[in-house]
Parts: sequence; C-alpha cells; structure tokens
Amino acid sequence: MTEIPLKKVISRAVLEDFSAALLEAGGFSPAYARQSAELLIWANLRGADSHGVLRIPRYLEMVKLGIVKGDAKPSVTREFGAIARIDGDLVPGAAGMSMASDKAVELAGKFGIGLCEITRTSHSGAIGYFAERIARAGMIAIIMSASKPLMVYHGTRGEGVSTNPIAIGAPTGTKSDPLLFDMSTAAVALGKVMAARDAGKPIPADWGVDADGVPTTDPAKVKAVLPMAGPKGSGLSLMIEVMVSLLGGNALIAPALNEKKDNGFNGLALAINPRAFGLSSPVEEDVAGLAKAIKALSPASGVQDVFLPGERGFTMAKKYLAEGIPVAAGTAKRLAEEGARRGVRVPTELI
Repeated sequence: MTEIPLKKVISRAVLEDFSAALLEAGGFSPAYARQSAELLIWANLRGADSHGVLRIPRYLEMVKLGIVKGDAKPSVTREFGAIARIDGDLVPGAAGMSMASDKAVELAGKFGIGLCEITRTSHSGAIGYFAERIARAGMIAIIMSASKPLMVYHGTRGEGVSTNPIAIGAPTGTKSDPLLFDMSTAAVALGKVMAARDAGKPIPADWGVDADGVPTTDPAKVKAVLPMAGPKGSGLSLMIEVMVSLLGGNALIAPALNEKKDNGFNGLALAINPRAFGLSSPVEEDVAGLAKAIKALSPASGVQDVFLPGERGFTMAKKYLAEGIPVAAGTAKRLAEEGARRGVRVPTELI
C-alpha cells in the first residue's frame, strides 16, 4: 500500500500565486487578493499554519455570505490629532489592517505617535505581519484585533470573549530583523485547532471545550477555546474589546451575547516614533543591544538556543524560502478542490 504523505511541499511564489488566484476567483479584487495571499503565506513561512492558507476556504465563504466585500472601499471617517478612525466597509483584513498600520505610521511621523482604529473589517490573520510592517518603518508597533465570542471567559461554561491577539514590534536596525512578539489571549489560537483537524491529529485537553463545556482532545468537537493563563487571558481579551471595539464605535462582545448579533471584526494599530523622545542615540541601537544581552544568557538545562521574540519565525521563514513551504495534506486537498471548483489551475505540488 502506498503511504499518503502528511504534508505537501510547495514554493512560496507558487503558493502565493495560487492563493491570490483562488481569492480573486472567489470575489476579491486583484489587489485585495494579492495582499491577503501575502499575509497568509507570511504566516505559513513562520510555521503558523493556523493563520496560513488553510483560512482560504473560510475567506471565500465569507465573501459568499456578505461578511467580506471583495471590492470594499474603506475610508477615514474621523481624524483628531494623532488619532484616526477608518470605516472598513467589510474590507478583507489584510488590506484593512495594512491601511490602518500605514495611517498610524503617517500620524506618528507628524505627532510622534499615531493610533488608528479600523472597524467593520474582517479576519486580520497573523497580526505580527502588521507589527513588522511598522517596525520596518523604524517605529515601535502595537497591534490588536477583536472579533466575536470564540473563547471561554474564565469561570464560565461557554463562549464569552474572543481570542483577541496582541502583537508588539521593535526595530533593531535596517539590516536586522525586528523584535516581534505576537500572541493570542487564548491558550491556543483557534486556527491551531483547525490545523490539527486538517492534519488529522488530536489536540491537548487544555486547548478547548465541546458544546457541553467539557475539555476535548478532538479538534472537530471544539466549541470554544480556553483562555491563556485563566483569568489573565480572558481579562486581557476583555480589555482589548474596550480598546479596539468600544473606542472604535463598533461593539462586538455585548451585542453578540445580548442580541446574538455579529458586528464583524475591528483592529487597532499604534505606531510610536522614537525620534519624538529626543534620545541621545537611535533606539534601534539600544534594542539591538538589549537583544544581544538576552542572546548571551546561559541556556537552561536541556535548552539548546535562547530565542528572542519572533526569532523562531524569521529563522523558519529563511528555511522554508529555500526548501519550500510544508502544507498539511488536508489543507492541500481542500485548496485543490476549491481550485477545481473555481476553474483555477491547481499547482502539481498540491495534488
């Protein structure tokens, strides 16, 4: 019997082109399709398959359901000093959050700090992508995103808050990768449950609960994920809802819990311009010095390398750019089916 491989390996360029073509065939404008594909592949390159191309079938479904507009026209609806607000018009998340990040950088160039809220957008994907975008512009970045209830609020039985992630980026110089911290407020990102399902693997019992609020190891039975560090994770998620949704004028959690209403997704991008602090030396040099000091620490017993925030991802990306990106067989099969259904040529690497 021929053994079926658990993963397919495909080059970044081929996977990105195919992903963009799929999204365009599903209703995304060419620019939005390319931007979204770039964000998804960015995640796959870093081993974050939970936020990679496995999301494409759901993105296509969201267009069909009217949750996402492939031809959306987001616009700045409010500007007050260093603060701006964008109505996303249900724009694909990659495009909407890129717009918010660029606006935050623009404002920080004028005022030393820039904060941009975007409401009525869609799934933002791996938000470290946007933190890196701001850090590469020489600024400190804070990115947050918010969505409907997907996670247990500590001490309750079912969905109460979302997995709202936060990412922080800091530049270390133009020739070095930035420090890049990206975390979900859940014990695990919901996408990792999806990735386990695609890979046909069980999950740890502390990742999520079933419809009865009982921990499960079957990714297909997960109804809600559990918060990171109990009350710390659910509390942080709740406060991100305040920062991102309530200040943006588009509440998500309360309407969902009280009225079963889905108000979409929101995001926040904050850029801090180090030059505004009048420091005697560029902050990039101090961040690089801090990174060097941490890397020089003695590893604990059994630990081979001390990693900085984001370092594993950048290292893995270099490896996958050279060798190809592994894609779970289940994900490859679903993407190939989408391609065949929409008349998009499926790369031989995925078949």
